[in-house]
Amino acid sequence: MTRDSEVRWLTADQRLAWLDMVRVLTRLPAALDSQLERDSGLTFFEYHVLSLLGELPDRRLRMSRIAQITSSSLSRLSNVVKRLEARGLLRRQPDPDDGRATCAALTDAGMALVEQAAPGHVNHVRELVIDALDTGELQQLRNAYQHILERLDPVAVTRPEWFD
Repeated sequence: MTRDSEVRWLTADQRLAWLDMVRVLTRLPAALDSQLERDSGLTFFEYHVLSLLGELPDRRLRMSRIAQITSSSLSRLSNVVKRLEARGLLRRQPDPDDGRATCAALTDAGMALVEQAAPGHVNHVRELVIDALDTGELQQLRNAYQHILERLDPVAVTRPEWFD
């Protein structure tokens, strides 16, 4: 247990910066969910899973890898995949490289929904985040996130291989 004398308490400015970040972390997911649910019947997490698969040439990825990229537990992902599968948006299948593992594969209907949802989602992301910042601020934000991610995810398990 850390003794009070060993704690490096936040300065007033640091505390305000932290609390502003907490506000963004709690408000942004709800705002993204609201728009996606209204326009496409998807949560942000469901859209994230479907759009990840849509970026791959074969539109298929091992469930354990999706869980890593989305920072999700396998049980949460499994429940979401089950719901999406029931809607015909994706299907589960054995991994061709390892029959013990399961892949999620995006169906044509899932790809069509991602393509339908993407413009509204991108417009909302622009409205809430991107257009609120000038080019320099956006680069500073990206740099700050990179520094934070170096501590949260030092081996970049959440970074998709095709991401760049």
